Amino acid sequence: MTILKSTMILCGALTLATAVQAQESTSHLDSIQQQGQLRVCTTGDYKPYTFKRTDGDFEGIDIAMARSLADSLGVKVEWVQTTWKTLMPDMQAGKCDIGMGGISVTLERQKKAYFSNTLDTDGKIPLVRCADVSKYQSVEQINQSNVRLVEPAGGTNEAFVHAFLPKAQLALHDNVTIFQQLLDNQADVMITDASEALYQQKLKPGLCAVNPHQFMQYGEKAYLLPRDDISWKLYVDQWLHLSKATGKYQQTLSEWIAVPTAQ
Repeated sequence: MTILKSTMILCGALTLATAVQAQESTSHLDSIQQQGQLRVCTTGDYKPYTFKRTDGDFEGIDIAMARSLADSLGVKVEWVQTTWKTLMPDMQAGKCDIGMGGISVTLERQKKAYFSNTLDTDGKIPLVRCADVSKYQSVEQINQSNVRLVEPAGGTNEAFVHAFLPKAQLALHDNVTIFQQLLDNQADVMITDASEALYQQKLKPGLCAVNPHQFMQYGEKAYLLPRDDISWKLYVDQWLHLSKATGKYQQTLSEWIAVPTAQ
């Protein structure tokens, strides 16, 4: 009787362990379809990729791509607004299935999450008042104690400044009204990705992207994914490949940004 009881307890424990393991190993690819929603972490403050409008809805290149991804799965999008500081903690906490919105690929992020295949090559350049373009052509010209830098907190822009421009004055500002700081002469330079600089140059007369084809730091854009979920990554990569192969991705880009011809 004791042997039979012990055997039953052991079998029950093994069954429970197997069920828990199966639950833990369920891919986001399956859970998204089962729940009927794709949870997208996005900051809503980084045009042209992601921006939260006054009516509460989102728009931008990666917002359109998120809706395309959801359509491919037959589900709805649930926006999970995050910040550049909390993007990775939110991903690790399981609050989202994917992070989208102009996210730069870094090794620090790669330690904690997966990335999709590369979207585009991008890089850090200065954004300045057009009258000051000649003054801020290089790291050496910007890395001066009298130069006023302005950056959003917690992202790769701020990291670049700390690494390469430690002598300059740094002020942190929200990424929505930060460009007005330049126009109002409250700051001199913003280091950002060439794509954002070119978009703001088009949007706000008086601001100019400095050498948009000569990056101060090479960079790539990709989507952020939960680590160790290879089934979900493979699906996202295939969807992205087909989006590019059919021209859908390029069409979305053209609605938001016009990159000048390389010099």
